[in-house]
Amino acid sequence: MGNTIRVRVAVAGALTAVAATGAVIGGQPADARAVATAGHVQTSIKWGECPELAPGTERNPRQTCGTVKVPLDYRRPGGETITVAVSRIATAKPGKKRGDLLFNPGGPGLQGLDMPGQMALTLPKGVLDSYDLIGFDARGVGHSTPMSCGLSGTSLLTIFPYPGAGGSIEGNVTTARAVARQCATIGDKLRFFNSANTARDMDRIRQALGARKISYWGQSFGTYLGAVYASLFPRNTDRMVLEGNVDPAKVWAKMLNTWNQGMNDRFPDAARVAAADDADLGLGGTAGEVTDTFLALADRLDRKPATMPGTSVAISGALLRGVTYQMLQRNELLAPLTRFWKAAADLSAGKAPADADVAVVRQILADAPAVKGVPADNQATMVLAMLCGDTTWSRKVDSYAGATAAARAKYPLSAGMPNNILPCAFWSQKPIEPVVEVTSRGSRSILILQNRRDNATPWAGGRGMRRALGDRAGFLGVEHGGHFVYGTGSTCADKATVAFLIKGTLPAKDASCDGPRP
Repeated sequence: MGNTIRVRVAVAGALTAVAATGAVIGGQPADARAVATAGHVQTSIKWGECPELAPGTERNPRQTCGTVKVPLDYRRPGGETITVAVSRIATAKPGKKRGDLLFNPGGPGLQGLDMPGQMALTLPKGVLDSYDLIGFDARGVGHSTPMSCGLSGTSLLTIFPYPGAGGSIEGNVTTARAVARQCATIGDKLRFFNSANTARDMDRIRQALGARKISYWGQSFGTYLGAVYASLFPRNTDRMVLEGNVDPAKVWAKMLNTWNQGMNDRFPDAARVAAADDADLGLGGTAGEVTDTFLALADRLDRKPATMPGTSVAISGALLRGVTYQMLQRNELLAPLTRFWKAAADLSAGKAPADADVAVVRQILADAPAVKGVPADNQATMVLAMLCGDTTWSRKVDSYAGATAAARAKYPLSAGMPNNILPCAFWSQKPIEPVVEVTSRGSRSILILQNRRDNATPWAGGRGMRRALGDRAGFLGVEHGGHFVYGTGSTCADKATVAFLIKGTLPAKDASCDGPRP
């Protein structure tokens, strides 16, 4: 859920119960409303070249790609189809392979086609010998029949809206209404791009791979997608790692609201980094002083954005907060984040930032390279498709104004954004089905990884996932900050993850690990 605003923000889950699969509707046995899953089910994948990369990016040369045809509407499986792009790095050793490990990076809307190559760099030989690594772009995302609302100039920072000066949401209401109106032009088709259908696509990938069961590693929003799959297809779920978790009981408005406490938990880590470099940064000698400086700076930039000399980029309070939210997700980005704060403070005060700070700002705000065949607004479109298409939202504008003001007063670091109005309030289509009920029914084969100080999917999200999955899951909490657990400095957590993937070992009780502290 936290990968929705990229660091380069340059403004920016078979509807019938089938004995062989255990498929269900909304987590409950399918009833007379369901339609038989007829139509063609792909049972193999033709592996070949992968789509062209964006300029300046690289791909593991061992990776091959293919496609899987799936129904646009699983209620009409013999009707229109769409394409899901899949990838594979065949790492499993003959005689040692135990299965296929499917990855999803979350977002929603993030492309996952090249995730096998990224994960291959971090996974030990024991895991690589046991699994072929499988990636995919979720339906509507990237190279999987990409969807576009045609949102010219609309970034993710406008979809996740920070209020204006003094907490006004008038501009947010106008933007939300306009974006919803634009997406209504493809709304009749966009409504089929929800989490439940994405999970059903995952089972089509499993069938195309010829696998009886599939293992899975989901991050952020991908944890919810995995939980939906495990609930719709419990008999097809092998080992599953859920890292940085969404609370299934809070989809979606209540989950966004948890960002308030998440910022309160995580921001002090960055503030301590800044305070340790006070002689250079001048933002405050204690975490409290840095926090006060940040809040005052954000308020000034709300009222008067600062323009970087030689560019058209204006650093507003919303941009400052959005960049901060994103960079808090990784510990290695905390020091560059403090330089961004320093440059913004200098610009706001009418001073010329140091050349090194200007370079940091330019890198952070650089446009992400375009991917051939993928619309510029693809991620923004798919964020909205999932958030607005999975569940209904209040249409009472005044309720958002009140909630935003209350949250802004209680949680000044997030400034009321998590409670503010989204285009979902004006969405043209109702969800095509109820929210899937995530349940504890199924084998004990899920590992939940959760950092204590995760601003994007806070601790409460991990505990909520634990409650939803019950004894089906083992829980590992890490005393660590940031959005990612594996490979970020906790040897304890890394060993537990590897032991689970190779041996199926899960903590007997909820367990905890130490983690590095900035």
